[in-house]
Formats: sequence, structure tokens, C-alpha cells
Amino acid sequence: MIEAFVREALREDLGRGDLFARVMPTSSAHAKIIAKSDGVLCGVPYGDALARISGFALAWQVREGEAFKQGAVLAQLEGDAHTLLSIERTLLNMILHASSIATLTRRYVQKTAPYGVKLLDTRKTRPLLRDFEKYATRIGGATNHRMGLDDALMIKDTHLKTIDDLEGFMRRARAQIPFTCKIEIEAESFAQAVRFMELGADIVMLDNMTPSEIAEVAAYRNTHHKGVLLEASGNITLENIESYAQSGVDAISTGALIHQANWIDLSMKME
Repeated sequence: MIEAFVREALREDLGRGDLFARVMPTSSAHAKIIAKSDGVLCGVPYGDALARISGFALAWQVREGEAFKQGAVLAQLEGDAHTLLSIERTLLNMILHASSIATLTRRYVQKTAPYGVKLLDTRKTRPLLRDFEKYATRIGGATNHRMGLDDALMIKDTHLKTIDDLEGFMRRARAQIPFTCKIEIEAESFAQAVRFMELGADIVMLDNMTPSEIAEVAAYRNTHHKGVLLEASGNITLENIESYAQSGVDAISTGALIHQANWIDLSMKME
């Protein structure tokens, strides 16, 4: 899967061939990837796949998931000059995109980890980039939420509008979905959360509730439904996530890990 992704990314940039190679004779060359800002390295398997496909040597100077500082040399490249010049943007785009997500994710994890709360990503990913972007959150320290509609049954507010008999729906769901799948229901109030626990939800997502409201739900869960997991979601930011982590939930999910990640600054320099 990684190799197919890399081939398609390379095809997008190369098109019918790099026009520079028509004009300039080639030679052996060396290059390096330099960090122009701080970050967390992510994308090593994708870079390695590009090196195999394109036939150049790539030696990483920083490990996957390791933090780096501005000015650090992240990788050394060696190969045909035409090759190195033609893969530059593809390599940088992959590493930049993945490392930027991992970098922001690490900042969130540092807020939640002291409280033993899992940080989860969401399905708010760019089309066709879900595997890549969720891989980056994982390298940053997050735990992946469901990858798609087929690996857990989540009943959101929009689903609830279509269900007249939730108790009957839950019975049918238990009979029809795979044994290993969990059922998660989105609650917007204490009363809803209690009802969904009583109906047998495995996970209750507490959507757009305040930390104090969530703490009340967590206290009830701890007394009456200890097996139910609680997930906080909605309007989670770096500034407020610690208060949610202290509320008694098991996990916090936020799409910001991906859609709010600003690109860090990397560049390739020929030597």
C-alpha cells in the first residue's frame, strides 16, 4: 500500500518526465534534508519506498517519531543528479505533511498523557489520504479511532434522528454486526449519556459538553456502568484539552490533529 501511494505521488509530479533532464547532463550527486523549524520526524517508510522505486540511497539521521530542532540534518541522499532533483518535491511533500501532523499531535499528547487519557484522531481526513494522515497521528503518539464505517458502529446525532426504537435497534445491531465490533453512541447531555449506557453502548461519546458536565457523567459511569468507555469530543483545543483530560474520560478525540496542522519547514540542499 505504501509503495502504491508513493508511485502515484511521484507520477503526479513527474508527468511525462522532468524537462530539466532533457537539457542538463547528469552526474552523481549528494543532497541533504535540513530542518528549518522544530518538529517530529514522520514519513520514513514513505521516503524509503521512494528511494527503492527511484534508485537513490537515503540515509536517515533522525529516527521515525524523534523530535528534531531547527538546523538538524534529517537525511542524506546520494544518487544520480537528475533523480535527486526530480524526486525532491515528492519526498519533501510526504515528509512535510506527515511530520507536521505528527508534530502537532505530539503537543496534544503531552497534555493528555499525564492523566492516562488516550488521544484519538477522527475521520476528518483529506480524501484518499486517510491511511497516510492517521499513520502520522499514530507516530505523533495518538491512538487511531475507527478507520471507516466498517470497523465500529457509531450512532451519531444524525443517525439517532432516523431511529424510532433505539432499544430494538441495539438488539438487532448486536445480532448482526461482528462479535468484535463495539457500538458507540454520541450523547449531548447527562440524560442521554445515562440512557445510552443503560441500553448497552460500549462507548459513549460526550459531544460538545463542558468538562464539568463530563465529570458528572464520569462519576455516574464509575458507580453504575464501569465497563462503559467515555470519549470526549467537540471543540477540543490545545488550550482546553487538559481540562477535558482531568474530567474522568478514557479518551479524547479531535480532528484538529490533522486539519489544524500547519506545515513545518524543511528543505533539500544539493552538495
